[in-house]
Amino acid sequence: MSSSSLNHTATMADKETMVPDAERRRALIGSAVGSTIEWYDYFLYGTMSSIIFAKQFFPSDNALVSQMLSLATFALAFLIRPIGGVIFSHIGDRIGRKKTLAMTLSMMGLSTVLMGLLPNYAQIGILAPILLTVLRLLQGLALGGEWGGGVLLAVEYSPRKKRGFYGAVPQTGAVLGLALGNIITSLLSASMSEEAFLSWGWRIPFVGSIVLVMVGMWIRNAVGETPSFKKIQASRSSAPIPIKQTLQFHWREVLIAIGAKVVETSTFFLYATFTISYMMDHGFARATILNIVLVCALIAFPCMLFFGHLSDRIGRKKVFIGGSIAFMLWIFPYFWLLDQKSVGAAALAVGVGLGIIWSSYGAMIGTLLAEAFPPDIRYTGMSLGYQIGAALVGGPMPLIATALIAYYSGSYVPVVVFLVLCALVSIVAVGIARDRSGLPLDE
Repeated sequence: MSSSSLNHTATMADKETMVPDAERRRALIGSAVGSTIEWYDYFLYGTMSSIIFAKQFFPSDNALVSQMLSLATFALAFLIRPIGGVIFSHIGDRIGRKKTLAMTLSMMGLSTVLMGLLPNYAQIGILAPILLTVLRLLQGLALGGEWGGGVLLAVEYSPRKKRGFYGAVPQTGAVLGLALGNIITSLLSASMSEEAFLSWGWRIPFVGSIVLVMVGMWIRNAVGETPSFKKIQASRSSAPIPIKQTLQFHWREVLIAIGAKVVETSTFFLYATFTISYMMDHGFARATILNIVLVCALIAFPCMLFFGHLSDRIGRKKVFIGGSIAFMLWIFPYFWLLDQKSVGAAALAVGVGLGIIWSSYGAMIGTLLAEAFPPDIRYTGMSLGYQIGAALVGGPMPLIATALIAYYSGSYVPVVVFLVLCALVSIVAVGIARDRSGLPLDE
C-alpha cells in the first residue's frame, strides 16, 4: 500500500475516533426515539382512517365512498411531503440538522393533538373533514422534513464500518411507531365498549401524543450537531441554495432515490394500512387485525437491525435487491393466505411480508440514500427523492388497491400486478446505483 493511501486511511481513522462512543449512542437513541414518535403520530392517522374517520368525518350512504374519501386524505399528506422535505431540508443543510428536527417534531405533535380534539361531522358538518384534512397536511409537511434529519442524525454519527446498522436504527421508528399506535388502540378497544371507543376513546391516542413529543424533545436536546454538518460549518462550504445544486448536479441520484423508494413505500402501506381494511372486509375482528400487525411490526425490529448489519458485510445493493425479489415471490401467497380467513394464515402472511421481507429493504433505504449525496446537499437530496417516491405510490397505495379490487369485482390480482411493477422499478433503480458501502461518507 502506498504512503498516500496509508495516510488517507489514518486520517479517516483519526476522524472517526474524534467522536466519543457516548456521543454516538446519544445520537442513535435520539434518532430512534424521535423517529418512532413521528411515525406513531403519522401512522395513527392511517389506522384510524381505516376504522374511524370514514364514519365520523366522511359519512355517506355508500360505505365504499366513505372509506375511499378517508383513505384519500391519508394519501393527500404524501403529496405535500416533498414540499416539507424541500423546506425543512433547506433549513437542515443551511443551519443544521438539530434545529430542523426540533421544528418538525413540534409541528407533528401539535397537529396530532388537535386531531384528537376535533369535532366530527355530526357536530360541525363539512368543517370537520376540512379541518381534519388541513391537520393531515401539516403532518405531511412535518414528516417531509423529519425523515431525512432523523436518518442523518444516525448515519452522520456512525462509524464507517457500521453505517448500515446505524442507518437501520431510525428506520425501525416506522415499525415501532406503528406498533406503539396499535398497542394503544388495541388496549383502548379492549377496555371499553364499542360505542365508547367510537364516540371518544379513539381520541386518547391522539391527545396523549403530547407526552411522547415532550420526551422526544428532551432526548434530542442532549444531542449535538452531526460531525458532517460541523465540517460544513468549519469550512463554510454550505450550499447557498441546496435545492438548486441538487437538481442541477445530482438529478440522477434523485431519480435513483425515487425509484428505490417505490417498493419500500408501496409495500409498507400494503401491510400497515390497506391490509387492515382488507381483513375487516373479510370478516376479521378489528382487535385481531391490530394485534397481528402489532406482533409483525415487533418482529420487524430485530430483523431490520440484522439486515442493516448484514449490509455492512455484503453491501446495501445485494440486501435491497434480494429483499425486493423475495417480495415478488411472496405477494401471491400473501393474498391467498389472507383469503383463507384464518387468523393463523393471516399472521403468517403479514409476519413474513412485513416482519421479514419488508425489513430487508426497509432497513436499507435511509443509508442507501444518505450515501448517494455529498454533505452540503445531503439532507435536500435524500429527502427529495424519498418524499417524491412516497407521494407517487406510498400514500395512494391503499386508495389504488381499494379502487382496483372494487373495479375488478373483488379480485386481488390487479393489486399484485401493480405491486410487482413497483418492485421491478426499485430493482432497476438500485441496480444502476453505485454501492458506497464501506467507503468514506463525506469524501
